[in-house]
Amino acid sequence: MTNLRHKLDNPIFDYISQVAKDNKLETYVIGGYVRDLLLGIKSKDIDFVVAGSGIELAQKVAEKLKIKRDIAYYKNFGTAMFKYKGIELEFVGARKESYDRNSRKPIVENGTIHDDQLRRDFTINALAISLNSNNYGDLTDPFNGLNDLEEKIIKTPLDPDITFSDDPLRMLRAIRFACRLNFTIDHKTEEAITKNKQRLEIISKERIVEELNKIMATEKPSKGFILLEKTGLLELILPQLIKLKGIEIKEGRAHKDNFNHTMQVVDNVASMSDNIWLRWSALFHDIAKPNVKKFVNGTWTFHSHEFIGAKMIPAIFKSLKMPLNDKMKYVQKMVGMHHRAIPISNNEITDSAVRRLMYDAGEDLDDLMILCEADITSKIEEKKIKFLNNYKIVRQKIKDLEKKDFRRNWQPPIDGNYIMNTFSLSPCKIVGDIKECIKNSILDGIIDNSFEAAYQLMIKKGEEYGLKIVNNIQKNKTIE
Repeated sequence: MTNLRHKLDNPIFDYISQVAKDNKLETYVIGGYVRDLLLGIKSKDIDFVVAGSGIELAQKVAEKLKIKRDIAYYKNFGTAMFKYKGIELEFVGARKESYDRNSRKPIVENGTIHDDQLRRDFTINALAISLNSNNYGDLTDPFNGLNDLEEKIIKTPLDPDITFSDDPLRMLRAIRFACRLNFTIDHKTEEAITKNKQRLEIISKERIVEELNKIMATEKPSKGFILLEKTGLLELILPQLIKLKGIEIKEGRAHKDNFNHTMQVVDNVASMSDNIWLRWSALFHDIAKPNVKKFVNGTWTFHSHEFIGAKMIPAIFKSLKMPLNDKMKYVQKMVGMHHRAIPISNNEITDSAVRRLMYDAGEDLDDLMILCEADITSKIEEKKIKFLNNYKIVRQKIKDLEKKDFRRNWQPPIDGNYIMNTFSLSPCKIVGDIKECIKNSILDGIIDNSFEAAYQLMIKKGEEYGLKIVNNIQKNKTIE
């Protein structure tokens, strides 16, 4: 019998052990905390299972720790939780479960500790450590989870067909754990995911996206999405990505497999940024390529795929019930602009081109540059180095221009209201034309980025339209 007393170094375990002894409640630490403890991973969540009332144990422990507020009780599930010194403690009564085929919500009955371990999703999550005085620290491992942990295998305690049919969300959890821990899914378990993939239809889109976000937040998200594709789940969740797969050859010319390319780009972004929405942007950056693919004059082209891709984002977000807010607009923007820096880096890098990039990207410029650099996946090392070096020049040019005369989130020093007041105009095309002329003239370096230069150009353009100054309100303006 493996004893882990030496690993239970947090005083909370002694407190709970004493409370359990005083109230004659058989109690164990169970699940993810035990798994992470054995893997050497720090965890801020600890689950306790008790052969009795989880709520009663939670109340007794809270009383001993003198915690009176912020205790959450879930009587329908027989659970309670509260935080203690930054750690979330959850207490649950041991239970056994049975399922209705049309729901992942189980019918719950009181059970033994073994029953509770049986209901766990994977063997590595069914490990429990005793907090009972007669065998404190002993590891309870009825399904050989310790061996699976050492072998880095994801496996279900019961027949995986039953496990995944009962609760199809566990199929996504299997892939998420494999991705997060860099484990392999047991062959029989993986086959069962493929076999039961249609059961995913009873899972809400919100829960699916929650798991996808956790996969996306891992060190190497591609592993999760490749497993989703391999098991057939991705086709049910994001069929647009499946269309990226494959290589087509015409006249001896082949294009790259855009699915594999996308996986590489997602991992590249993940290595440079924790921004989950930038990672989603990487996943969707080439989503429209199958829609615009053409073979012209011996060459494969994907013209305008970035613009079409940006237009596809709202429908994709809506279908998955993802947030239709600034997060969606951010992803749309990144997808639509991910090719903008390429022509700049290919040609002579002019101030004008960089100013326009800065203006259009605004506060998201750094993220855009990360995506652009991550998009370089060429196997030709010389070509890859050339692009990356050019992007370094673009980044330096951005810094130089910020110091010199331009900044992100910049707006022209004269707006439409000022133009209308000066010439006593109502909103009309002329106002927009003058404003656009001022903006473009500053971006192109024709005039300085100053109020005075903008004002003089406004007067000149007004004269061309036959306008006269009605309200001369020029004052000592500064750029906001």
